[in-house]
Amino acid sequence: MGNLSLFTIIIIAVNALTSYKGFNDYGFFERYKFNVGGIKRGEQFRLFSSGFLHADMQHLLFNMLTLYFFADRVIYHLGGVNFLIVYVCSLALGSLLSLYFHKDEYHYSAVGASGAVMGILYAAILLDPNKSIYMIFIPIPIPAYLFGIVYLLYSIYGMKNRVGNIGHDAHFGGAIGGYLVTLILQPSLFETDLLMVGLLAIPIIILLAMHKLGKI
Repeated sequence: MGNLSLFTIIIIAVNALTSYKGFNDYGFFERYKFNVGGIKRGEQFRLFSSGFLHADMQHLLFNMLTLYFFADRVIYHLGGVNFLIVYVCSLALGSLLSLYFHKDEYHYSAVGASGAVMGILYAAILLDPNKSIYMIFIPIPIPAYLFGIVYLLYSIYGMKNRVGNIGHDAHFGGAIGGYLVTLILQPSLFETDLLMVGLLAIPIIILLAMHKLGKI
């Protein structure tokens, strides 16, 4: 993981340029960030434009580094154009899930590529579930599928308890987008990796069940 393809370069460049503009132009940032009130006034473009803005340089670097480490795995299996489809659909699903859970909070705002990046990460895990993920603060390799499941379970916890200034719902929606679009683009996974398809669906099923029961 970690090769820099033209498709990855394009996405990183668009994020960097748009975010830099937002860092230095408050009016631009306010105009294009995710904002429930603005979206309900008919500014649906915010659902997409917000995914190319970031709160600060650290936020931008974290998202782009994560994309860098997982993008090539998706491109290798699905091709560059389908990689872009996964990215855009994950961005959209992340924004839509966030809008759904915050629809009555007119002042709720958010920015960041996290939903789209989480979709790429979850797609990479689905396509190559036995790869290991290494994290600085954990000294042992973590199976990719286990990381994906645990991260989404944490996202459910974060959504339910409003943990930190983090868009957990956008992360979760992005992961759903990555999962579903990858299965649509590569349905052979139902034959070759049915167990992993089922395991990675567990957090999604839990979220739906909790929402049905009014727990979230």
